[in-house]
Amino acid sequence: MSFCPSCGASVDGRFCAKCGTPMPATAQSAADTPPPPYTSQPVSAGMADNVASALCYALGLLTGILFLVLAPYNQNRAVRFHAFQSIFLNVGVILFSFALSIVLGVFHFIGALFGLLLVPLIWLGFMILWLYLMFSAYQGKKTVLPIIGPLAEQQA
Repeated sequence: MSFCPSCGASVDGRFCAKCGTPMPATAQSAADTPPPPYTSQPVSAGMADNVASALCYALGLLTGILFLVLAPYNQNRAVRFHAFQSIFLNVGVILFSFALSIVLGVFHFIGALFGLLLVPLIWLGFMILWLYLMFSAYQGKKTVLPIIGPLAEQQA
């Protein structure tokens, strides 16, 4: 039995059954020649750092914690920074949301005016910040937010 020089499959006749390559007349036995090395690209261990860093922001707390737990990414300093910054940012947004709802609940008249006009603009600002952080992480940039950025750097 011989091996195809093109795809490495075992061949019993004059043509390879897998790719159709004709076999040379002086085919050697399998013991004499090993199959040729595969020509495919090696499989990587995971995704690139910039993709993992951007995905830390995708679902907020969930993906931030997920990338801190997953084995190849929890040892990468850049991915850890973005995961911690995503977690701290989302915890800050949740705390801000609670505080804003309490303030708007106490001051009904101001709360109604403020709630109808400015609250959607505040949430739009948070969404733009979230998208900016995700795209800058994908581009490989390290954007450090004012208060939570140094905390994330210490944790990473």
